[in-house]
Amino acid sequence: MTENIKKRSWLRWLIFLIALEIVAISINFFYGPINIAAGGTTGISILVDAVWGIDRPITVFVVNVLMLIIAWIFLGKTTTRNIALGSLILPFLMEITPSFKVVESDLLAVIYGGALMGLGVSLLYRVNASSGGTTVFPMIFKKYFYIDPAIGLLGIDMIVIFLNIFVDGWNAFFLAAFSQLVTAITMNYIETGFDKKYQVRIMSNEKLEEIRKKLQKDYQGLTIYDVVGGYSDDKKQQLLIVVDRNEYGFLISKIHEIDPDAFIISSNVSKVHGGRWGI
Repeated sequence: MTENIKKRSWLRWLIFLIALEIVAISINFFYGPINIAAGGTTGISILVDAVWGIDRPITVFVVNVLMLIIAWIFLGKTTTRNIALGSLILPFLMEITPSFKVVESDLLAVIYGGALMGLGVSLLYRVNASSGGTTVFPMIFKKYFYIDPAIGLLGIDMIVIFLNIFVDGWNAFFLAAFSQLVTAITMNYIETGFDKKYQVRIMSNEKLEEIRKKLQKDYQGLTIYDVVGGYSDDKKQQLLIVVDRNEYGFLISKIHEIDPDAFIISSNVSKVHGGRWGI
């Protein structure tokens, strides 16, 4: 997917706009109607709307413009240019996107809102874009104080989340904090992929060749390593194969049919590129 995005600029712009609209939907359908501020400029706009009744898109626009000015001063023209478009388009999309309460349960609202926010931000990262706003300060912290941007952004988001207490009480605070967790989990799964696989390493003292022939017959992508036993100092061979989750149990059964004492190490693999998977 990433290569296709690089080759087709129109696809990058399409994903960019879709990602921003997903962020706008998460605010207008889920967070905004229940006054839950889960961080960022959009969270600030929700708090301002709840206290002073100022429309959320206006607050996002004003804060984002201020952040662009700060970015211009401390980060330079190139960085400012990279975040400017998202900073200005997001409040526009929030303005034209209807805003109403989709679900009655506040808990469901922050779950869906957090998942959509994670999806939108992940898509922005995929096309090397940003919605601007409070992401400026973490970049400044990194440039001048060598603080990890992820830590800086988390700190800013937690300040916004903490302000929920003064607007709607502790319940709003805990809902906002929980929504951040949902967003983080969603982003992690989108980044590493839902279709995880198993990497399986196999060793057998006497029947490795028989296992190899059986696996070569039924699977593609088998790799053979020359290894040395750490205790015995004997030269041996180890088989490595990557399989889908639905094939894992069947694979282990086949190995144990040949050698019940075979030594097997299995680990989760997030991404596999090339070969029969073709990605």
